[in-house]
Amino acid sequence: MRVIFMGTPEFAVPSLKILVDNGVNVVGVVTSTDKYGGRGGNQLIESAVKKYALAENLHILQPSNLKSEAFLDELRSLKADLQIVVAFRMLPVVVWDMPPLGTYNLHGSLLPKYRGAAPIHWAVINGEKETGVTSFKLKHEIDTGDLLFQESIAIGEEETTGEVYEKLMHLGAKIVLQTVFAVQEGKIELKPQVAAQASKAPKINREVAEIDWHQEAEHVRNFVRGMNPFPGAWFNFSGYTMKVFKTSNIHVHHNIAPGRLISDNKNYLHVAVLDGFVALEDVQLQGKKRMDIKALLNGLDIIDYL
Repeated sequence: MRVIFMGTPEFAVPSLKILVDNGVNVVGVVTSTDKYGGRGGNQLIESAVKKYALAENLHILQPSNLKSEAFLDELRSLKADLQIVVAFRMLPVVVWDMPPLGTYNLHGSLLPKYRGAAPIHWAVINGEKETGVTSFKLKHEIDTGDLLFQESIAIGEEETTGEVYEKLMHLGAKIVLQTVFAVQEGKIELKPQVAAQASKAPKINREVAEIDWHQEAEHVRNFVRGMNPFPGAWFNFSGYTMKVFKTSNIHVHHNIAPGRLISDNKNYLHVAVLDGFVALEDVQLQGKKRMDIKALLNGLDIIDYL
């Protein structure tokens, strides 16, 4: 069976690697075009998937336009039976409908929950106790295709998006291999998604990552975990950006306005919320390194900022 793999970031690399390691005939790898970045923005940066594909001498395609005739002709010439998609762009029908055995996608949630671009972030932000990965057969509406395989994991009380991402990245690779073998052997039992159980996981950006103190401490704690390590939860600290990577909860009744900062200028920096205070533990003040709160206060006259 001839397989085309589509993916771009680090999350997709273990899925491609497990296929190669298990002798799957990967006839092509579709990934993003190189982007300018690095110091000065003058260096061409290759995707993580491209770097792996180059090391394995795999055939690479980097279309800027997924509907271009040149790309579609090259894709057809590879005569793939199956396409596997892991963390790639939304595909036009002409692409995902091309292989005779279909196109299957790996998604970082237990679909139909958390359809969208940031399923891991939102599962952690919302305080979920478990999440997982799903393989499903693509159809036109994004993340709505019939389900093939799912596997779940627990989300620890202190785990961040980065830690959950790492676990799902490797669990997802196993599901991808299982999916390819099932398709190859004709052992496919697809199950439709229950639309009433669906939830959304929209893209995360800096604006979304701003902390709202007008809520309970546990919600803030989960939000901070969910934005860790990227893009980092933040708030406006006397005209500067303060990123927050870890907090703890202090439940106590008070009449202080949410968002008000309290500090002894030495050991703690607390922020008032609806049901008590959020104790900031791991932070990064704009222009400074990431550090624990005592280290920050040791080099900062906090009174000047309050």
